[in-house]
Order: sequence, then structure tokens, then C-alpha cells
Amino acid sequence: MTSILKRLFRDVRGTSAIEMGLICSLIILAMMTALQNFASESQLTWTNVSSKTSAAIQNANAG
Repeated sequence: MTSILKRLFRDVRGTSAIEMGLICSLIILAMMTALQNFASESQLTWTNVSSKTSAAIQNANAG
């Protein structure tokens, strides 16, 4: 049993795959955060455009 554990602790073949997986997950997390911030700003911008367009149309119809 101890020989199996010793071999397991000495085995480093999967280490780089695990490291790459962790790096990829961090990159994806950063991308998701950036996308969420961009989406919030974009939604705010289009809401602003919509309200100003509505106000312009109402002013044009009134005058």
C-alpha cells in the first residue's frame, strides 16, 4: 500500500494538464467578468438612447 502511495506522489505526468486547466479557468472567469461589465454599460447606453429618442419624438409631435 505504501509503495502505491509513494509512486502516486512521485508521478508528475498530469501536473501540467492540471495547471493548464487552472489557468484556462482563470482566463474564462476574467472574460466573464469583463463581459458582464460590458453588458451593463451597453444596456445603460441603449436605455439612454431610447429615452432620448422618445423625448425627441414627443417634442416633434407637440410642436
